[in-house]
Amino acid sequence: MLQPTKHSHPDRTVLNVALIALDVLKKKRLESYSTLMSTAKKRVSGGDILFLPAVNFLYLMGLIEYRPKTDSFEYVGPNETV
Repeated sequence: MLQPTKHSHPDRTVLNVALIALDVLKKKRLESYSTLMSTAKKRVSGGDILFLPAVNFLYLMGLIEYRPKTDSFEYVGPNETV
């Protein structure tokens, strides 16, 4: 479930892992699957389990695309700078 409950740790949610992946992809535009997953593992306890739901969420939102030829993700969302 995407909506955290009062028992959920804020750093161990799908939304947090999605934000971490999105931050990496916005900076580099293209990142390999293994590098993105290892970043999630390093920064979040249980990030390897939350990685696929987070990637699915970003894909459904239309922010990333998977490139099977290079086994990488590409950021395709809006190019706004905050």
